[in-house]
Amino acid sequence: MKRFVFAQLLAAALLLASNVQAQSLKDLLNKKNIGNVVNAIAGDKTPEMEGTWTYTGSAIKFESDNLLQSAGGSLAASAAEKQLDEQLGKIGISTGALSFTFNADSTFQAKLGGKEVKGSYSYDTSTQEAELKFVRLIGVRAQVERSTEGMNLLFKSDKLLDLITLLSSKSNSTAMQAVSSLAEKYDGMRLGFALKKE
Repeated sequence: MKRFVFAQLLAAALLLASNVQAQSLKDLLNKKNIGNVVNAIAGDKTPEMEGTWTYTGSAIKFESDNLLQSAGGSLAASAAEKQLDEQLGKIGISTGALSFTFNADSTFQAKLGGKEVKGSYSYDTSTQEAELKFVRLIGVRAQVERSTEGMNLLFKSDKLLDLITLLSSKSNSTAMQAVSSLAEKYDGMRLGFALKKE
């Protein structure tokens, strides 16, 4: 059994070799590359946050699978996502307008239009949440979720409103109120940003 598992790991390592700059079998089987193979097979839950991520649309997640599976749950999610996209657009958050750059030293920059705010971040693997600490805003926790296109940052509605207020130079109170009422209407969900790595 151990030989079979080792043979599978070796085969997976060889298949992943195209992504790894290995000079020899010893390089291929080093600790980092073996870790990458194990994570690829087992499914590493830690998202790779480093880099620049650009807004591609809104993201919504129900806190409970029961809400999504209830009658009309997926329709409600689609309607809520469309409404959130519209309201964020009125505030100036549209495709490509918002970006987050997460650095290796646990600092980040968020840019919206010509405005940039900086801070630090940390990621908790047990809760799968990142805490974003801005200079002028107490920490904001975001659930970090991988998606097929990139990464979603999902906030509790009040924290999303705090973040939007900090980032946006446009103070469209009507749109802000619409986002707030949307959050109240769909109680039990997180709202946020779908991001794609540049």
